[in-house]
Amino acid sequence: MNIIVTGATAGFGEQIARDFVAAGHIVYGTGRRMDKLDALRAELGERFVPLCFDVSDTKAVQASLSAIDLASIDVLVNNAGLALGLEPAHRADLGDWQTMIDVNIKGLVTVTQIVLPFMVANNAGTVINIGSTAGNHPYFGANVYGASKAFVKQFSNNLRADLIGTRVRVTNIEPGMCGGTEFSNVRFKGDDDKAAAVYTGVEFLTAKDISNTVQWVVSQPWHVNINSIEMMPTAQAYAGLAVARDI
Repeated sequence: MNIIVTGATAGFGEQIARDFVAAGHIVYGTGRRMDKLDALRAELGERFVPLCFDVSDTKAVQASLSAIDLASIDVLVNNAGLALGLEPAHRADLGDWQTMIDVNIKGLVTVTQIVLPFMVANNAGTVINIGSTAGNHPYFGANVYGASKAFVKQFSNNLRADLIGTRVRVTNIEPGMCGGTEFSNVRFKGDDDKAAAVYTGVEFLTAKDISNTVQWVVSQPWHVNINSIEMMPTAQAYAGLAVARDI
């Protein structure tokens, strides 16, 4: 198979790319950091094809994807995304909000809109969007990040509606607490101590867990569509509603 994985230079995307290459597939891995892409190419070999662009830059996305044979793409993994900050909405940075919208929403829909017509023409293909439990369950400071992942969930559902009658599948994978990636370091803008504290004493999900799930989804026969999978570590569960008391 030929597979596009966005955000392949770290975390989920890197592991997903590694596992698909190890299984004998060709992976077009996208990312903003050419040095990271080059290192993966050197390690993984010719089955890893680097594409350097920022998913929030529409012209760069169009130029890079037009250079490959999109009619050959079997799987699109929309993984590129980020969280910035954990401040309450009234103290959040507007620039952080706009960046999350640009990457998590606009970037995802841009790549999808470019690739999807070729899958429909082939009457075959799988789109896997990496959402989050934050798109289902609010938590303090998630504001725009959670809203962006709620968009990914509803966009995935509506793609399924639009694609009825075709053999193109859409899955939204929604991980909870996942460590061992750059996610929290990016969220806290390089504060490694604050990032590490998030995972202290928790046996969290790993990028390998997410990649295993992606591989399983893709391995299902064409007539089976996994609509969504919500994943949490055993150490994480739903919490009660918050209540502010005047006492």
